[in-house]
Amino acid sequence: MALRTRLITRTLSSLTRKSNRVDPVYPFSTAAAAAVSPVEEFPSSPTPSSAALFGLVKEYEEYRRSLYGGLTHKALLVDAVGTLVIPSQPMAQIYRQIGEKYGVEYSEDEILKRYRWAYEQPWGRSRLRYVNDGRPFWQHIVSSSTGCSDSQYFEELYNYYTTEKAWHLCDPDAEKVFQALRAAGVKLAVVSNFDTRLRPVLRALNCDHWFDAVAVSAEVEAEKPNPTIFLKACELLGVNPDDAVHVGDDRRNDIWGARDAGCDAWLWGSDVTSFKEVAQRIGVEV
Repeated sequence: MALRTRLITRTLSSLTRKSNRVDPVYPFSTAAAAAVSPVEEFPSSPTPSSAALFGLVKEYEEYRRSLYGGLTHKALLVDAVGTLVIPSQPMAQIYRQIGEKYGVEYSEDEILKRYRWAYEQPWGRSRLRYVNDGRPFWQHIVSSSTGCSDSQYFEELYNYYTTEKAWHLCDPDAEKVFQALRAAGVKLAVVSNFDTRLRPVLRALNCDHWFDAVAVSAEVEAEKPNPTIFLKACELLGVNPDDAVHVGDDRRNDIWGARDAGCDAWLWGSDVTSFKEVAQRIGVEV
């Protein structure tokens, strides 16, 4: 059965690697995530049909439930932006609204185009964008996106994104679901590429107490898809990576990165579309 389980997980992982979606607003990629493809290990294995794949998934989940007494996993890791929380207004709209009094004249379309270009450029030798509070990186992004280097403009914009006005929860049922998961003994952690403002953001949204741990790239000094950040989250929770499942909206950063760390992974918006569905797949009714 152990061999069968490894084959199942490798097959599922190989299928996810056939899509190369990079988020247009929060792009980040490294060659490491795609360095080894499970497809190469089984060159003669045919791609299973949808029905066969569904059967593999069900078999895998039933096997895990037999291990964990009804649960498929002992821990849930959750991505922040795009999964747990999303911006309340489009980034370019906020950059322009706040920037008007500082002389920003670019249209929202132009700001978005310049933002994407700036965000995709290499950032330092380490490629770590978010070091401590991330100010140097964000100063570069804001000035590149808007053409405005006014320090007061930057501070107002930077501080705006620490408030509850800037963000809202993706799933209105999240609190109820996370309470049910913790009551069932499932440990919870946020795993995010973010600077040190993430903790104030979670407090502002009154959801920081839902989680047993928070692994932030600025503190761990590793950004998804680097497996290090997932391993750190598992260490903070006191679980083995294969006891955890990560849920996130970016195939490269979240799915490939988590699986490279030895965790299971589900793509938000595809494999699962709500936290209630996440809980049900783990084996917890809400």
